[in-house]
Amino acid sequence: MHYKKYTKQRNRSIQGLRSFKDTLPKNVKKVINKKGHIYSETLNNWKYIVGEELFKICYPKSFKNSNRFGVSTLSIMVKRGHEIEMEYSKKEIIDKMNSFFGYLVVEKLKFICFQSENENTSENYNQTMNVTKNKYQKKLSKVKNDKIRKSLIELTKVFKEK
Repeated sequence: MHYKKYTKQRNRSIQGLRSFKDTLPKNVKKVINKKGHIYSETLNNWKYIVGEELFKICYPKSFKNSNRFGVSTLSIMVKRGHEIEMEYSKKEIIDKMNSFFGYLVVEKLKFICFQSENENTSENYNQTMNVTKNKYQKKLSKVKNDKIRKSLIELTKVFKEK
């Protein structure tokens, strides 16, 4: 076998077949060893951990492992309006997570709110279309890009106020 010295990613290299673990860069290995296992297992078993009802309104965003400055924290994305349900079930989620892994994995939950795209666009679109005149409504509805359409509607609101 031929050994290479002075490579950046591995201490030594062997020609031929090697395991997948040995081919990964050092930085990726560190991430997987630190928190990749816990986060990936949480994603795979999220429905079991939180239950059917909460599964529909939330999902885990990230996991931050504990260090000397802070505790281990799981960030959860929650649909707007369902924050109170999550607050009440916070203790149950922490207990289920820790019992699932068999040791103290999560000490704190952090909730981040988001608004569902389906609800946001349909309600606001109907309200803002009434601002413009009828002859411009048809032209604005034909614009395919959502961002441009919304900015044009906002522009018509400003002109209407003046």
